[in-house]
Amino acid sequence: MADSIFLGGGGEGYGAPQGLALKYANRHGLIAGATGTGKTVTLQIMAEGFSNAGVPVILADVKGDLSGLAKPGSPSHKLHDAFTSRAEKIGFADYCYHACPVAFWDLYGEQGHPVRTTVAEMGPLLLSRLLELSEAQEGIMNIAFRLADEDALPLLDLKDLQSLLVWIGENRTQLSLRYGNVSPASIGAIQRRLLVLENQGGAGLFGEPALALSDLMRCDTAGKGMINILAADKLMAAPGLYSTFLLWLLSELFEELPEVGDPEKPRLVFFFDEAHLLFEDAPKALIDKVEQVARLIRSKGVGIYFITQNPADVPEDILGQLGNRIQHALRAFTARDRKNLKLAAETYRENPRFSTGEAIREVGVGEAVTSMLQKKGVPGVVERTLIRPPSTQLGPVTPQERAAMLEASDMAGKYDNPLDRQSAYEILAQRAQTAAQDAETSEVAADEAPQPMAREFNAARRYSGSRVSRSSAKAFRKKDTFTSAMSEAVIKELKGTTGRRIVRGILGSLFKGR
Repeated sequence: MADSIFLGGGGEGYGAPQGLALKYANRHGLIAGATGTGKTVTLQIMAEGFSNAGVPVILADVKGDLSGLAKPGSPSHKLHDAFTSRAEKIGFADYCYHACPVAFWDLYGEQGHPVRTTVAEMGPLLLSRLLELSEAQEGIMNIAFRLADEDALPLLDLKDLQSLLVWIGENRTQLSLRYGNVSPASIGAIQRRLLVLENQGGAGLFGEPALALSDLMRCDTAGKGMINILAADKLMAAPGLYSTFLLWLLSELFEELPEVGDPEKPRLVFFFDEAHLLFEDAPKALIDKVEQVARLIRSKGVGIYFITQNPADVPEDILGQLGNRIQHALRAFTARDRKNLKLAAETYRENPRFSTGEAIREVGVGEAVTSMLQKKGVPGVVERTLIRPPSTQLGPVTPQERAAMLEASDMAGKYDNPLDRQSAYEILAQRAQTAAQDAETSEVAADEAPQPMAREFNAARRYSGSRVSRSSAKAFRKKDTFTSAMSEAVIKELKGTTGRRIVRGILGSLFKGR
């Protein structure tokens, strides 16, 4: 089955061997099932299969178990006998232990190479989703990005965005005339959300050097696809950051990769674990964007596989695009569970030999109900399948082994040290400093310039040819006081009702004469 990935087979009471055809692997898929039914092992063997076929893989390691892909399985493992027995039962004659090429990544830079992007690349829509902004606050975020584009203010990290928001707050009166109301309360709310993001460790996501997508689409010297493992056990404490980052990564692939039509195998496969986090409380605009990406990205040779507990976690419009499906057991203890089970069974092409709903409820750990795309992309009949055992280590590698792999990686050193080049923060700070210096210079010049009264006083002093007496200075002060009083009286009168009538009469006569 060189043109497909062997997933499992049957035995007594099971169907024919099941394989995922590489030609249709970019038409996306779903791995679903309750906790503890074998979803992680299924993800592991699929990643192995794609890597062996020369297809790079991106996946998130939510539980910390998938790092074992970097090491071969061991005959001393407690499940070795069970694995070999399962392989013999399903006809997996080529079963053996081997490792896969792996690259470790981590948004926090602790368990893998650091992963960064810029604020500008994230964009206002995804950033607003990450910060959980309201519609009014999202509007201000869009204004910030527009101003950054128009004024050539690079938004690279969070301090760039924070500085730009401060500038918007200081100039909100002028900006409101152009873009609509800019509320100080909304700006303050965004700043507080940015503070929460920093406290969650999200500040490390933004900056340079930004992740190059080409580093995720590599093969090793033997032609095996690199498996890129994102450490997500700590990241799951901030589910919004987790889902937004993976969605950004998916969007970047969609934007940058060229069209390839229907390739013989995918250029890249993307596994989205805990997919329900992507769609929970997501605005319609975001769900529409995911649907658009899922529909169009397959023509760029990218396959997306959602992993979740229940197919109902995925919106129906997106679920309909997932042609390759592996359904592990679902529990049906409550009325809601039974409803979800029924809905899940209805999404499969029926097999007359058994009830799909009963099969989904009855399959054990390491078993699944599967339906793969066949010739011309037609969904296959649903089958009960024994999932094949993994060839790589079941369980995580040790911290020492991970550290050694990171040191030996060809990505070592490329992303370790952050860069801080001139961007919006530095540009706005320089402008503020220049404006302050100009204001100080103008104030000094105004203080040094002789005032009209001072010129008159100095002229009198030069005329007398001697020091002005106290009586003369007093006379000047009296004159100045009298003049000021008269001026204030005239201005006060002009501000009154009579004064305004006089001014209107004068101006009216002038314009009428013209």
